[in-house]
Amino acid sequence: MSKHVLVIGSGFAGLSAATSLAQRGYRVTILEKNEGPGGRARVFRTQGFTFDMGPSWYWMPDIFEQYFARFGRKVSDYYNLVRLDPSYQVIFKGPEAVDIPAAMSELRQLFERYEPGSAARLDEFLRQAAYKYKVGIGKFVHMPGRSLLEFADPRLLVDAVRLDLLQSMHKHVRKFFTHPRLLELVEFPILFLGATSENTPALYSLMNYADLAMGTWYPMGGMHKIVEGMVKLAQEQGVTLEYNQEVQQIVVENGRATGVQTATGFRAADVVVAGADYHHAEQHLLAPQWRHYDEAYWNKRTMAPSSLLFYLGVNRRVDKLRHHNLFFDEDFSLHAEEIYKDPKWPSRPLFYVSAPSQTDSSVAPDGCENLFLLIPVAPDLPDPEETREHYYHLIMDRLERHCGHSIRDAVVYKRSYAHQDFQQDYHSYKGNAYGLANTLRQTAILKPSLKSNKVSNLYFTGQLTVPGPGVPPSLISGQVVAVEVEKENPVSLRAERSNLSAATPAPTLTDKPF
Repeated sequence: MSKHVLVIGSGFAGLSAATSLAQRGYRVTILEKNEGPGGRARVFRTQGFTFDMGPSWYWMPDIFEQYFARFGRKVSDYYNLVRLDPSYQVIFKGPEAVDIPAAMSELRQLFERYEPGSAARLDEFLRQAAYKYKVGIGKFVHMPGRSLLEFADPRLLVDAVRLDLLQSMHKHVRKFFTHPRLLELVEFPILFLGATSENTPALYSLMNYADLAMGTWYPMGGMHKIVEGMVKLAQEQGVTLEYNQEVQQIVVENGRATGVQTATGFRAADVVVAGADYHHAEQHLLAPQWRHYDEAYWNKRTMAPSSLLFYLGVNRRVDKLRHHNLFFDEDFSLHAEEIYKDPKWPSRPLFYVSAPSQTDSSVAPDGCENLFLLIPVAPDLPDPEETREHYYHLIMDRLERHCGHSIRDAVVYKRSYAHQDFQQDYHSYKGNAYGLANTLRQTAILKPSLKSNKVSNLYFTGQLTVPGPGVPPSLISGQVVAVEVEKENPVSLRAERSNLSAATPAPTLTDKPF
């Protein structure tokens, strides 16, 4: 009989792990705390508006294609993907609004306009970034990060040097560009997803390749269409999903998880994969003697930002907006400092506005606008209603100034979401939105391990372990953990006997690890 795997959480990583394990022959059940799937990528609908609650950028389309292709499917089997042009709009100081074009020829012209000679340097910058993307995404992010021996192949060491792991993103980008507008443009993914550019390895210029070369995309109907497609695929593979099933305890006997306890009773399992918040799963669902890390370890981690979000339904169309809009009309470096170096509520925040109704009429009633506003903020801050309201009016003043007309008096639906909500809905450590920051000391084997060192059949997946934060990395994280489960917990007793009797050659440095 096939072994039973319980997966805690139905975010991207949990769905990916569950579906990958089911394909391998395991019986898989997902237990989800909330009323529906998706984790941070949940959706809610009200008054004719459809609001994606979390991720709104669709980058790295190849990762999604590769994921569905593993099961003999295509992205188009589940949702309709369109490329945005312009990719997004940036509102700089001045104010100055700039569209970032999808076409590379137009992008080169834009760079050249700001800094003569920068078009050629952009070509070289993206050439190097393309290599990092190919090697980083094609090889390194698929490593489980459990041992230095994973990097023992000399070819990987050569790749590691060329990936610029020891050079900062700050120093790297300044080899190519000097104009402040261009520096902000290439460094913005770091602010929203990682750490300061000074503390982020230059490896992450691969994000610029994903952005500027591969483009920004959108699944018609909203980002939750990805979740719906993944749920359908999971069910096609035989995965069972159960909602409103919050796990209260991972039950361990003699160093092995026997199952989990929920409000409805004990659920037995041969393997447990925690796709919920890693800190919560380990520090709150496990008895102290079974924890891999202690609270002091977690408190020393550098977290990626949290977010203050506003979901707005507006009963008119809003002028001068694109699908994605980045408001860099205040001091970029000051906001980064107030997230990472001197954590506090920002004095003059940068912010982001998504207006999916600019592209997709299905997410708002006719003649209306669907707006998603996001301020990246430091984690672990108090977020009372008066603070949220202060920042709402602060950024709405600037949004209305850019658009040239009032918006607040046309808002017919408004909901805020911040630290307390992330903690309540996802048990998010310190109310973070994106997991761990992408610093050198939190890369690969230096991330929290995907495998417990005290519970032999307990694994972790998601943005607090390898490979890191973001939707594509979460998809990969689930696939990586499925491989590790299969290695150490053969799918059936029959397979286990076969594995025990088979002679497995020891790996050598000349074996291809991928």
